[in-house]
Amino acid sequence: MSAKAQSSQNTLKTVDFNEFQKILQKNDDILYVVNFWATWCKPCIEEIPGFMEVNSMYKDNPNFKMILVSMDHPKSINSRVKKFIQKNNMDVDVYVLDEKSPFTEWMPKIDEAWMGAIPATVLYKNGKKLFFKQFQVTQYELEDLIIDNLDVD
Repeated sequence: MSAKAQSSQNTLKTVDFNEFQKILQKNDDILYVVNFWATWCKPCIEEIPGFMEVNSMYKDNPNFKMILVSMDHPKSINSRVKKFIQKNNMDVDVYVLDEKSPFTEWMPKIDEAWMGAIPATVLYKNGKKLFFKQFQVTQYELEDLIIDNLDVD
């Protein structure tokens, strides 16, 4: 499957934080792995291949969903963000938070200790936050987190 075909199956859109938060608060037994990143963030770019590898391992599991939230400016969604997604074969939903959602208002809702550093990763299940870390998460850390939090029959 080509990168273009893969990306057409996934969401790339600008949302406000309230809309995004509704996704995280679903009571649907899905483990949501959410990563906040940006195309201009070197540690974020270094982390992406490991996240994509883990996503490919679990994407067919109905109880798993990876979402990337780009901290790029919303105006760059169709240029910089879209090109980065295609270049890196990012087969996940990507959201860009709109300008109506000031960082200072929504970041504490993700985690009160979050000082704005990216990358930042958070895991949710049934509306409950299970894990939060600002700065990089390795592929192996992520695999362990998923194994620990994903109900595997």
